[in-house]
Amino acid sequence: MKLYVCWGTWTAGDHPCGKAYAALKEAGHDPEVEKARGWRVLPDFMNPGRKEVMELTGQKGVPVLVTDDGEAVYDSSAIVEWAKAHPAP
Repeated sequence: MKLYVCWGTWTAGDHPCGKAYAALKEAGHDPEVEKARGWRVLPDFMNPGRKEVMELTGQKGVPVLVTDDGEAVYDSSAIVEWAKAHPAP
């Protein structure tokens, strides 16, 4: 499983990438973290770190979870719900 985040996984200020990472860890997962540096409002040529995210979801926002089955889950709220529904064995 891979989790695409902006610049890190900090949880200060309820940062979306940190919330997603914390939920996955709490559910017993240990995702590979990929830093997709950039900013979604920038034009594509200024966001090379978000290219994979764009290919997976059609948009530039993170966090994005790619499950072991290849499913792409976008948005911290959706990732938190996915983690609750899919605890690690």
